[in-house]
Amino acid sequence: MTEYRIITVRRVAGALGAEIQGVDLREPLSAEQSAEIRRAWNEHLVLFFRDQPLNADQYMTFARSLGIPIEYPFVKGMPEHPQIIEVKKLEHERVNFGGIWHSDTTYLERPPMASMLLAREIPPFGGDTLFANMYMAYETLSPGLRAVLDPLKGVSTSSKADVSKTREDRIRSDGKDEAKKVYEAVHPVVRTHPETGRKSLFVNIAHTDRFEGWTAAESEPLLRMLYEHQVKPEFTCRFVWQVNSIALWDNRCAMHNPINDYHGYRRVMHRITLEGDRPR
Repeated sequence: MTEYRIITVRRVAGALGAEIQGVDLREPLSAEQSAEIRRAWNEHLVLFFRDQPLNADQYMTFARSLGIPIEYPFVKGMPEHPQIIEVKKLEHERVNFGGIWHSDTTYLERPPMASMLLAREIPPFGGDTLFANMYMAYETLSPGLRAVLDPLKGVSTSSKADVSKTREDRIRSDGKDEAKKVYEAVHPVVRTHPETGRKSLFVNIAHTDRFEGWTAAESEPLLRMLYEHQVKPEFTCRFVWQVNSIALWDNRCAMHNPINDYHGYRRVMHRITLEGDRPR
């Protein structure tokens, strides 16, 4: 385990996830704080910060200490900060934004390195988020299956029906002019993390349509097996939100799934995504 001098790191599950204490994100981070947070993030894949009442400027400052914030393709951001979008479900809505296991926007040529959420309003119960470790998902496959998957590429699309319907309410209320555009990208099924050098499984049920060079029908049985494998309970952690909590996850090696179990109540999060590279 990594030793930390400035921050306190408390693991929340065996597979991934840690709560970071001893830092006030309203203040600019020192170089040593930033370095320790980065080390903890590489070790635990998703970090949680409690009691961080940041305004939009402070939130953007924290995001920029980690990477380059980018805009989301389908939904308008805040007028003063277009890289911050509201991820919300209102009292009368039944479908939650992104309510399916996924890595964010893998249909882009350069999927985001990371995503982060800051809780503004939460329901009186429910609305937790699940996270899953894709290093473990890959490493626990048999050597024979890893040998099959290592050279494959997956075709990701923004148009798969199960995830498209989770965007409909927000596109109606806050959609960009180009919200009907379909994005498609081809990425390795097994990607290597540019910072840790570890391999992770990089397919997800929300966006991966098929293997490159295979038909959708040929791809479906193997993909279905991978989708079931990669979210085994022992690969996951669950985060219970509080107002002013922040979750920061590594989109290159972790998936997430917001649970839709709070009908009749409002849940509002502010999301920032950070620029990534081409998966290799």
